[in-house]
Amino acid sequence: MANSILKRCKTRGLRMTGQRQVIARVLEDADDHPDAEEIYARASRIDAAISLATVYRTVRLFEEVGLINRLDFGDGRARYEDAERAHHDHLFDMKNGRVIEFVDPEIERLQEKIARKLGYRLLGHKMDLFAEPLDGKPLDRDDND
Repeated sequence: MANSILKRCKTRGLRMTGQRQVIARVLEDADDHPDAEEIYARASRIDAAISLATVYRTVRLFEEVGLINRLDFGDGRARYEDAERAHHDHLFDMKNGRVIEFVDPEIERLQEKIARKLGYRLLGHKMDLFAEPLDGKPLDRDDND
């Protein structure tokens, strides 16, 4: 990540209250895809005065100015991640809600090939897979291979 969310807020001229700074830090530190209630729980451990409404307003602002991406995995919960994270795709476990990030060079090449075949230069893409474990149990690993 080139710059922290907090630095990018300042670069964009956003007024950064103490509570916005806490929320930015929570988002920066997240290695998962928290929804607003999870962000609120983490932020309120740092600053008990933060309200859920403040979290909702702040994540909406951060999303509007392109600091974070909103992710929708069809479970009714908007989740968030830093917009400047390295490229990756998502597999959403429909049984337990786990989100697995992955990068697959073969898929990347195939998407480029398809774009060229259709007469386009691929500028970017977003891929979310929705799945359930084959044996009913999730894969027990945390890496992104």
